[in-house]
Amino acid sequence: MKQSPQWAEIQRHLPDPATASPELLEMQGDILRARRFPADAIDYYNYAMARGGTVAPLLNKMGLAQLELGNVELARSYFKRVVKTSRKDAEAWNNLGAVEYADGANADAVSDYKRAIKLDKHQAVYHANLSTAYFGRKDYKGARLEMAAALTLDPKVFDRQPSAGGIKAHVLTSEDRGRFCFELAKIYAQEGLEEEMLHSLAMASEAGMDVQPEMRKDAALTRFELDPRVLVLVHNAQSLRVNRSTAAVSNPENQETQQPKPL
Repeated sequence: MKQSPQWAEIQRHLPDPATASPELLEMQGDILRARRFPADAIDYYNYAMARGGTVAPLLNKMGLAQLELGNVELARSYFKRVVKTSRKDAEAWNNLGAVEYADGANADAVSDYKRAIKLDKHQAVYHANLSTAYFGRKDYKGARLEMAAALTLDPKVFDRQPSAGGIKAHVLTSEDRGRFCFELAKIYAQEGLEEEMLHSLAMASEAGMDVQPEMRKDAALTRFELDPRVLVLVHNAQSLRVNRSTAAVSNPENQETQQPKPL
């Protein structure tokens, strides 16, 4: 990317680390992260710290940049530095939870997210992250409660593109992803949000979940089991799964006979 015209344009406007204000250097780091140059962003966050910038938010940003680079241990070290010196930094606890989850330490992730929520109950993404960590532990009841809390604070929290310290850092198994979307569908059905419910059911079905038998077990969803829209999304999800499974089959005649036509 350093050979791209984009970098040449950015390079022309880089401030001098020796003379620029810490605020300007931090802003330049933010721009570099947004433009997908996280390693260079870390340099400018360090320049900002050297010029007297506020340490905790800069360490948080450096940790997120390291997470974007896939350096989990380095990211953890930055976030731990923040929570060690600023015990009430909710964002740092949330980000540390994202690192622990990415590293497979679900119990630690749950603990960190709970700390973040205790410090700031009004951040929907913290509740959303905790719900995902609960799914990693198969605690579906706890996950539903946190999903509902997140949606109450921000109805679009599961729709928008999250930051590296948010939901994006979480990788669910196919089974858990299906269950996660199905639990979302339950909540949307209870709230009367049919469009969102159908979208979540489609995502659950595409992840491999047989949604119709599960819908019979839920009072809010059971009346939609034979809804034509549900029948269509189930059929289309089956078609997608067959397409994926037969993509590697070398016999085109066999592939043709196995694929149901999307509705």
